[in-house]
Amino acid sequence: MKTTILNIGFDDTDSPKAMCTTYLAYKLVHSLKQDNVKFLDYPRLIRFNPNIPWKTRGNGAVSLKIQTNNPRLVKNKVKKFIRKFSDLKNGANPGVVFYESHFIPKEFTEISKKALWSLISRRQIKNFITKNKLESFHIGNGQGLVGALGAIGYQFDDHTFELLTYRKKSQFGKKRKIVASSVKQMQEKTYPKTFNSFDTKKQKIIFAPRGPDPVFFGIRGEDTNSLLNAAKMIQTKEKPIGHLIFKSNQGTGDHLQNELDITSIKPYSSGIIEGIVSEQPKTLQGGHISFLITKNGYNLRCLIYKPTGITNEASQLIIGDKIRVGGGIRRASVKHGRVLNIEFFEVLKLEKMKILTSPSCIACNKKMKSKGRNQGYECIKCGNKAANKVLQILPRKIKNQLYIPQSSAHRHLTRPQQRIDFKNREIKFNDTSAWFTNYN
Repeated sequence: MKTTILNIGFDDTDSPKAMCTTYLAYKLVHSLKQDNVKFLDYPRLIRFNPNIPWKTRGNGAVSLKIQTNNPRLVKNKVKKFIRKFSDLKNGANPGVVFYESHFIPKEFTEISKKALWSLISRRQIKNFITKNKLESFHIGNGQGLVGALGAIGYQFDDHTFELLTYRKKSQFGKKRKIVASSVKQMQEKTYPKTFNSFDTKKQKIIFAPRGPDPVFFGIRGEDTNSLLNAAKMIQTKEKPIGHLIFKSNQGTGDHLQNELDITSIKPYSSGIIEGIVSEQPKTLQGGHISFLITKNGYNLRCLIYKPTGITNEASQLIIGDKIRVGGGIRRASVKHGRVLNIEFFEVLKLEKMKILTSPSCIACNKKMKSKGRNQGYECIKCGNKAANKVLQILPRKIKNQLYIPQSSAHRHLTRPQQRIDFKNREIKFNDTSAWFTNYN
């Protein structure tokens, strides 16, 4: 029989209260494997612009690439699973896109790239689907079609993997019982092959969600073998039902590759911009830091939140410092203009910190004392005199380097310290590995 290569993208099956798009993927993969469908790549978990206000958690969409001799049967099954495993009653707006081809057109990729840093409307995607005669399905307003198409079109320049384990339905909403010391030890033993499982500064687990969704925990890393070995080290008081390994853009900083145009900053956009600090950093209520940068005569307010752990370093900036900042644009309100919520900053060039101070005596090497207003300075030990204050250059407490948040404040896409100068090139799909396992 003739075989068909089928790309399946889906998104927005969850809500803040229940379900998870990756859980639908786990259930779907389990079912398709029983149908002897051939998988051509790892399931792809693509995180898009984290500054979209109506996103749920990590703004992630999933795509599968399979080979089948009955694409119609597969498509009907996908639609069935979308209906069954979407949290429709709490506002999920799931969408799925099907594309039958081994090669993905560049138009798909361009849409996917824009979805990483900008706001793409449902109307744009629906028009694209109609124009390209794509087969799709959605429930509700069709918001899920944006991520569904983007997940199919995404092209990796760098990638990571994530092993996600899932809970029994009877455990949904209950507290996750994971031995924290085992997570800490796992991270230490598997470094640098895994990342962002345990925050050593706060001494807490960060690889498990706190909400009622089906995910038990997720380990992120550079290759599938490292993840499988790491998972064996985790001690829990609850047995998950299985795991699925996703190929992902998490930890790549993908959303901060776009250069922001300071003359036309759009709300909800993500990106980077270089500028000169033009206002001394101020500490706001709650310990957050606010300052201005200037570029080509235009100002942009920047805000760094206390939980990032880099507010102390940001407070050491002074007017004239040249920096590169990355983050997302917060929409203007009645009280506040548009603000760049900073995810990282990099000091490119430090301005000299100069102060006027009392002169030192050349003979005694001690500070002279003022003799009074406009009367100059005198050494109280030997009597030497000086007319004016002198300019002194103070050492800076900040360096020309990159400053990123502590791990507990990382977004899914944040590139961790250990990946700053590292990229994963294409790793071939190994269907014989335990990338999918059902423990029952």
